[in-house]
Amino acid sequence: MGVVVPFEETSPEPGVARLSALVAADLDRVNKTILERTGSDVTMIPEVANHLISSGGKRLRPMLTLATAGLSGYGGDGHIKLAASVEFMHTATLLHDDVVDGSDMRRGKLAARMLWGNEASVLVGDFLLGQAFKMMVEVGSLQCLDVLSTAAAVIAEGEVMQLSAAKDTQTSEDDYLAVIRAKTAALFGAACEVGPILAGRAKAEVAACRSYGMNLGIAFQLIDDALDYGGSSAKLGKNVGDDFREGKITLPIVLSFRRGTDAEREFWRRTLEKGDVRDDDLETALATLRKHRALEDTVERARHYGAMARDALELFPASNWKRALFEVVDFCVSRAH
Repeated sequence: MGVVVPFEETSPEPGVARLSALVAADLDRVNKTILERTGSDVTMIPEVANHLISSGGKRLRPMLTLATAGLSGYGGDGHIKLAASVEFMHTATLLHDDVVDGSDMRRGKLAARMLWGNEASVLVGDFLLGQAFKMMVEVGSLQCLDVLSTAAAVIAEGEVMQLSAAKDTQTSEDDYLAVIRAKTAALFGAACEVGPILAGRAKAEVAACRSYGMNLGIAFQLIDDALDYGGSSAKLGKNVGDDFREGKITLPIVLSFRRGTDAEREFWRRTLEKGDVRDDDLETALATLRKHRALEDTVERARHYGAMARDALELFPASNWKRALFEVVDFCVSRAH
């Protein structure tokens, strides 16, 4: 009998209340599946995994899998294991990310690496990926397996791309968007694509759901980028300015660097490229970002991708599912306010 660590239920965010209500029964089954699949005789595995899984995440990606299956009229139960697979892939990525970034906090708690060490975080992430692929195989859809396994490879490529671009102030907007398409949007897109595949929907509808997820994922990440400089620790679940302290080049920095004076560009080179961060530098960074409207324009770009996500679903007739998925777009973008 494996060791299982239970996790607490979290209340849905107001902006996803309709979606939460629609998927409630299925999400309960997903959570039970997650508990079963994180059970292990190796005590540290469920402890590390559920430290993150139970720490207040919105379950947005698996909810999207359940919702697009509902939107597509799917009547089976394969979407339960695929939604759990998506959550495991996401959790594994976060465990690995925190090690790569040297992050201390995740979702308002100490990162797993701070409690169990880098080695355990990486290995438990690998365990979760293995369990995710096992569930994909059990569902028996080669096409869904292809979509999700391709996404896993693309996410890893995105991580390496980000590593290559780390601390490089010459990063262009196109370069940065390529990173977040791979690192963040690929899993959103795959999570939304597998539902209509299971339902046997036409290629155009499968592509529409994928487009919805990809564009939503880009919008979601751009808002995260803006929130790191303009949000609150409570909303972020990490410290404001962590991206700055870690030398991450995100879209607000790309925009501000391009629009800045020579002195301002030198400031970004000193703090981000050389890692020479002084006491008042975060305030200077915030003032420079505000001066060049970098945060506002990042949010504006997120709204653009959000509009593209909504447009992608216009192919489907009106329904509660469609309305809920539209509201998810509004929720993701409105987090900046």
